[in-house]
Amino acid sequence: MAAVILLTIPTIQYGGYFLLTSLVDRSSRYMDNPLRQNFFRAGHAHAGVFVILALVCQILADSATLPEPWLWVARIGVPLAAILLPAGFFLSMTSPGAVRPNGFVSLIYMGAASLAVAVLTLGVGLLRSSIR
Repeated sequence: MAAVILLTIPTIQYGGYFLLTSLVDRSSRYMDNPLRQNFFRAGHAHAGVFVILALVCQILADSATLPEPWLWVARIGVPLAAILLPAGFFLSMTSPGAVRPNGFVSLIYMGAASLAVAVLTLGVGLLRSSIR
C-alpha cells in the first residue's frame, strides 16, 4: 500500500504545476473566480496532507489489533480520502465561470466519511493493541 501511495505523489506535483501555470497564464481565467481559486487550493492542499497521513497510517496499521477486514478499512480509507476529497474540490469547479459547486461536490463528503471511518477504525485497533 505504501508503494502505491508513493506513486500518487507525481499527481500532486502536477496539481501544483497546474496551479502555478494557471496563476501565471492570464488567459486561464483562474484569477477571475475567487471561489474556484479556493476550491483548487483546497484540493491541492488536502491531497498533499492526506497522502502524508495515509503513509503514516500504513505504518500504524502494522501495530493495530483488528480483524483482517477492518484492518483493510483502516489501510484503504485514508488513501481513498486522499483521492475523493481533492477530486471533489477540483471536479466541482471545472468551469472558469462557476458560481457554485456542481454535483461532484458530493465526493468531498464521501472522502470525509472515508477518512473518519478509517482513522476511527485505526484508532480503535491501536487502543486494542495497547490493552493486550
